[in-house]
Amino acid sequence: MGRPDYVLFDRNTKAIFWNLNRNAIQRMLDYDYTVGRTPSIVAIVAPTQNRKFEKFFFGTQEIMIPIYKSTVEAAEKHPEADVLVNFASFRTAYNVTIEALNIPTIRTVAITAEGIPERLARDMAYKAKQLGKWIIGPATVGGIAAGAFRIGNAGGTIENIVKSKLHRPGSCGLVTRSGGLFNELSNIIARNADGIVEGIAIGGDRFPGSDFLDHLIRFQKNPQVKYMIMLGEVGGELEYKVAEAIKSGLITKPVIAWCIGTIAKHFGGEVQFGHAGAKAGADRETADAKNRALKEAGAIVPDSFNDFPEVIREVYEDLKAKGEIGEIEEPEVPPVPEDYAKAVKAGKVRRPTNFICTISDDRGEEATYCGIPISEVVEKDYSIADVIGLLWFKKKFPAWASKFIDMVIKVVADHGPAVSGAHNAKVTARAGKDLMSCLATGILTIGPRFGGAIDGAAKYFKMAKEKGMDPYEFVDYMKNVEKIPIPGIGHRIKSTKNPDKRVELLKNFAKENFPSTELLDYALEVEKVTTAKKENLILNVDGTIGVLLVDMFRNLGYTDEEIDELINAGAFNAFFVLGRSIGFIGHILDEKRLAMPLYRHPWDDILYDVKRPEEA
Repeated sequence: MGRPDYVLFDRNTKAIFWNLNRNAIQRMLDYDYTVGRTPSIVAIVAPTQNRKFEKFFFGTQEIMIPIYKSTVEAAEKHPEADVLVNFASFRTAYNVTIEALNIPTIRTVAITAEGIPERLARDMAYKAKQLGKWIIGPATVGGIAAGAFRIGNAGGTIENIVKSKLHRPGSCGLVTRSGGLFNELSNIIARNADGIVEGIAIGGDRFPGSDFLDHLIRFQKNPQVKYMIMLGEVGGELEYKVAEAIKSGLITKPVIAWCIGTIAKHFGGEVQFGHAGAKAGADRETADAKNRALKEAGAIVPDSFNDFPEVIREVYEDLKAKGEIGEIEEPEVPPVPEDYAKAVKAGKVRRPTNFICTISDDRGEEATYCGIPISEVVEKDYSIADVIGLLWFKKKFPAWASKFIDMVIKVVADHGPAVSGAHNAKVTARAGKDLMSCLATGILTIGPRFGGAIDGAAKYFKMAKEKGMDPYEFVDYMKNVEKIPIPGIGHRIKSTKNPDKRVELLKNFAKENFPSTELLDYALEVEKVTTAKKENLILNVDGTIGVLLVDMFRNLGYTDEEIDELINAGAFNAFFVLGRSIGFIGHILDEKRLAMPLYRHPWDDILYDVKRPEEA
């Protein structure tokens, strides 16, 4: 990749990120933006995702990062990527890592998962060393090449990164087990020296893929690194390898070293500290024993962790006085834009909204219908009509109104397969279309000639009553002024001698339960005029529903202006749309169940009147 073998990451490092962890990916991109490099993540591997890409922010601009089903595919499409940031679970991490190690272009794998079985952890480490590749982890927060590349969440927030001078290279090479103490030490180094060149948290599990010595040898070879800091801990013997390397002269740069866990000697028995590897199985694995060995080998070992700042300052000032460390020019740091959602939550911005919703709210722990939690709607046995009241009209209807709405939906649900809407739905179903397409073809026929009489009846009967027209005047007005049939009057089959039972049920319910039925009474007077001319010019079911909805809303306290708004918005006809959709779905499912073939209309039901055109 054009880099020395001792440098794992530089400003051109590109990574593939395994798992769609939005927060960690965004934090890596925020780091890239802060240090002024191009985005380091070129691909995401998410086997269960069907999306082709995911959007992220780079500064204030949105960028798209492609998503692939496998690491192999991602690596083939992005051969420039030589790092895999492995955020897979502990159950998957091993297989993901082995697959990545077998890809020629992948050089380094960072594994965040902890709890990977030790046998598998050792196998991964062995495989990586055989191939001359690197594993950081498992159980690692990752690491940072200052000013160049960040793994996952290493270093914490951007504010902490800048305070810890992790946004530009210093002079120290840092290696720790702990991710939390990696952040703490980075901050200590920044306050007492000039920051780090590179920091790696090798991970807390007992068998890391690369150990302290592996990275310290890299730092020894790196001319940018002037001194090194190693923070070990109780348990294991990795620190002894470092002591031997210092003693043998393999490492010659100053090494400040400390093993945490010295308090363990004050406990009665063995103590398991935070990490799987932080447990002393023998005296040799105690922090005190390892600190003694490191000091005897020539490492700079403070008397306690609290002495770390002073020791770092002394080593740094000494190297600076010798001319081995020069002054570092601090780069200008661009502010990372704050996420909109966080800014809103913190009350830092105000922005005009594009939509307004006054009927439901899904922002809390539980969605609400007009302020009532859905669980309460279910537990208190709200009916479908009650839910319609909440979501359509923002009202908790009294029982008589909800029962009427329920009755309306029942009586309009279906009127057989021959009406235009049901016919369209059935024909579409027989063409093999999905349920939503079939339902749409049925619903789209609803209008002035099919189902629309509810709105029309409500509008014209209400208008006539408000203007004080007597029934005869109203009939003449519709004929001579509007020049249309009275909506809601007339039926193809039903008549005064053969009444519509649905109409009778609705009228009887209203007479028994509505506080008043003023508009229904008026409509029945009009019916007397129209049926005197022709006995099938009755108040039909659409007309009955229309006038009774006006009566219902008046009894609920709505003004005439508010009712007009509902009619003009199509709210009355919405009851027909909702109810008839039940029937349409029934017909669609019936066609699917019967496995009916594609419908073709019979020729003998079509009048063909096709003539050759006259020649011009």
